[in-house]
Amino acid sequence: MVSSYRHYYFIPQLTVLSYGQAPPVTPAAFVEKASAVLDERDTELLGMLGIGPVPRDAERSGCGFVDGLRDWETALRLHLARLRAAALGRDAGALPPAPAVPVSAAEAAARAMAAETPLEGEGIIDRARWNAVEALQGGELFHRRTVFAYLVKLMILERQAGFTADAGFSQYSSLYGSVLERAGKTATEAASGGEADDRN
Repeated sequence: MVSSYRHYYFIPQLTVLSYGQAPPVTPAAFVEKASAVLDERDTELLGMLGIGPVPRDAERSGCGFVDGLRDWETALRLHLARLRAAALGRDAGALPPAPAVPVSAAEAAARAMAAETPLEGEGIIDRARWNAVEALQGGELFHRRTVFAYLVKLMILERQAGFTADAGFSQYSSLYGSVLERAGKTATEAASGGEADDRN
């Protein structure tokens, strides 16, 4: 977790983030600041966080927050791939099975595919992602999960800030254009490795 007593001073300094607002700081700037109060292990975990496709060679981190987020992102893309294949009349049986959990990832994929516009679909996914991050964070304020969640939320806000109608269409199309190919190469679970980190 955040090292020593310093998290009691660091976390209260963080401004409250609300979905849809302009990001108060860039993710990169936050990582630089947080790294000054994180121990070596947590700094390493901070670098594993991200939104979007999970690297195919990614191993389990042993951290509940990191692995939970990766599981959510992977499940989202597997569900999107199967839904997209069905919409195109392709055989979804050749794709990896989409896990039933997290349920919110499956629901987000279905709602995004039914969206009237690409930008609306992106918003549906990002809102569901935000809610998933909050669920992973839990209710304990003075915990490293608070720092991890803050970074991912900044990533979501930065992504939204870059959207215009055209950019939204481009990024949404890129996601669905690559999701079938990516899903065929992505395992439903990252390879296991390392000891579990019970601090989550």
